[in-house]
Amino acid sequence: MKRKGILALILVLILALASCGKPGVEILKTVKNNTEKPAVITEPENKTEPEDLEAPGEVDVMVDTAYDEAGMPESIGYPDDWDVPWNTEEYQTFSENRIINTLDHRFSTFAADVDTASYANVRRFLTSGDLPNIDAVRIEEMVNYFNYDYDYPQGNDPVAITTELIDTPWNANSKLLLVGLKARELDNTERKPSNLVFLIDVSGSMDMPNKLPLVKRSFLLLTENLTENDRISIVTYASSDEVICSGVNGSDKASIIRHIEDLTAGGGTHASQGIKTAYMLAQENFIPGGNNRIILATDGDFNIGITSDGDLKRMVEENRQQGVSVTTLGFGVGNLKDSKLEILADNGNGSYHYVDTIFEARKVLVEEIGSTLEMVAKDVKLQLEFNPKQVIGFRQIGYETRQLNREDFADDSKDGGEMGAGHTVTALFELYLHGSEELVPKAAEGRYGKDNSDPESSPFEDELLTVNMRYKEPEGDTSKLISKAVKKDLLTNSPSNNMLLASGVAAFAGLLRDSEYFGNYEFKDVSEQIMKLDTTDSRVEELLHLIKLASELSDLVGIRRNVIEDNSQMNKQIEILALENSYKAGIAP
Repeated sequence: MKRKGILALILVLILALASCGKPGVEILKTVKNNTEKPAVITEPENKTEPEDLEAPGEVDVMVDTAYDEAGMPESIGYPDDWDVPWNTEEYQTFSENRIINTLDHRFSTFAADVDTASYANVRRFLTSGDLPNIDAVRIEEMVNYFNYDYDYPQGNDPVAITTELIDTPWNANSKLLLVGLKARELDNTERKPSNLVFLIDVSGSMDMPNKLPLVKRSFLLLTENLTENDRISIVTYASSDEVICSGVNGSDKASIIRHIEDLTAGGGTHASQGIKTAYMLAQENFIPGGNNRIILATDGDFNIGITSDGDLKRMVEENRQQGVSVTTLGFGVGNLKDSKLEILADNGNGSYHYVDTIFEARKVLVEEIGSTLEMVAKDVKLQLEFNPKQVIGFRQIGYETRQLNREDFADDSKDGGEMGAGHTVTALFELYLHGSEELVPKAAEGRYGKDNSDPESSPFEDELLTVNMRYKEPEGDTSKLISKAVKKDLLTNSPSNNMLLASGVAAFAGLLRDSEYFGNYEFKDVSEQIMKLDTTDSRVEELLHLIKLASELSDLVGIRRNVIEDNSQMNKQIEILALENSYKAGIAP
C-alpha cells in the first residue's frame, strides 16, 4: 500500500501540471508542491477542417491519459483521430532518381507515361485532411495530369517534340530542361469504331458510395457518348464472373444504361477470372483497325484466383499482343490497390486513372475520351543522350517506375508507353553544367579509365544533348525514330506557361514526397510560381487550393511531431523519477 500510494501521488501530481502545459523539466522541479489529480482531457467534438486550420502556436493539443488499477498512468496518449486510419492500400515503393555523372552514364532511357492517377489520388488525400502516402506521389503523373501547349505534329509524324531550358527555380546550381511530347488530335469524325468491354468489380468491397455507385455514374457518362459504330460488352466479377451483355450496339443506349443501373455489390473478388472473360469477349467482338479496349473499374482488392502482381503482369502482357488494350480506373478509399492497377495498365497498353469524383470521371471518360480510348502511337520511348563535354551531370525528375535499359530503346520487343489523340507527355531534367562539379558524384576511376565520351561527337560539341524518341503506329510492329538536338542557346530567362506549370507541379509533388532534391523551396514558393501563369484554367485554381491545404497540413503535422517528441521525453522523465523514488522508499523492483 505504501509503494502504490507514493508512486501514484508523485505521477498524478506530475500529470496535473502536464495538463497545464508545463514542459517536462519544469514539472519535475515542482512535482512535490502539487496535490491534485488531473482530469482526463479529450479532443473537442468540433474538429477543425483542413481549410480552417489554425496557425502554428494557436493549436490546442489535447492529451488522453489512462490509469491502471493502482492509479498509475499507463502512458501519455493522443486523440484517436491522430492515429493513422486503418487501411490496406498498397503502393509500389521506389527511390527517387539520383544525380548521374555523364562520364559514367550519358544516356537516360524511359517509357512515356500518360497515367494521371497520382494527382487525383493526392487530391483525395488532401481534401480529406491527410497528407498523402509518399509512394502515392508519382511526380510524372502529377505533372502529366495537366494539358500543355506544345508544338503540334507536322507531316506524317503522330507526335512532336518540344524543348525548353531555364535556370532551375529551386537550385541555383543547375538548369531545368523540359521535354514535351504532343500527340496528333482527332475530331469526332476521325474517331475509330470502338469495341469496349466494361469490366466492373461488384464484390463486397465495392459496396460504398465512392465505389460502385460512382462507377455506375461514370460508365453512364461514357455511354451517352457512344455511337452506332461502337460495340459494348459488360462483365462483372465478385466471387465469380458474369457476362451481363456482349457486343451490344452503341446506339442501344437504353439497354446499356439498364444493365449498368441494375448492378449491385456483394461477394469475394475473383478479378483474374473476370479479366480472362473480358479478353474473351473483346476477341469475340474484335473490330479490325478499331479501338479494342477493356475498361476495368475496381478498387484493386483482388483476393481470389490470380492475385500477385507478377502473375497479373504476365497475364496482360500475353494478351496485349492480340490487339486488346487495358485502361484501369481506380475507385475508393481504404483498400485501394494502386500498385496492381498501375501494373495492369502499364503492361496492358493502356493508362491508369483514379476517379475520386464524378467530375474526374467526366474529365477522363468524356472531355478526354479521345486521349483515353484513341491510340495514335504505341510503345513510345525516349532516350536522352547527354554530351559530357557540356553536361557533367543530370537528374531525371520522376519516371522512376518507367526506366528502361539503354539497349531497350532500339529493341522493338520492349514495351513502351501509349499516347492517345491529343495527349501531352512531359519529362523534366536537372542539368549540371561545368562549374557545378562539387554537386555531381565523381565518376568511377576504372581500370581502363573513366571517360566514356565518344570521340566522334566532336562535330556536335556545342550541343548539350539530343532527345531521341521511338514510336510505333497503332497497327505497326516496327518503331520509327524522331530526334531533336538541344543547344545552350535554348536557355531563357522568360519561362513559358508550360515550364511554369510543369516545374511548379513537379516541385509540389517533390515537397509532398519530402524529397531531398528541392532545396529550400517551400509550398509558398510553389504557389507564387503557379500564380505567375497567364491562365483562367479551373484546374490551376484547384491546384493552388491543394497547395494551400498541403502547406497547412504540413504545419499541423510538424506541430504534432513536436508534441509527440516533447511528451515522449516527459514519459522518460516520469519513469526515471518513479524509479528513483522507489529506491528511496526502499521498494525498488
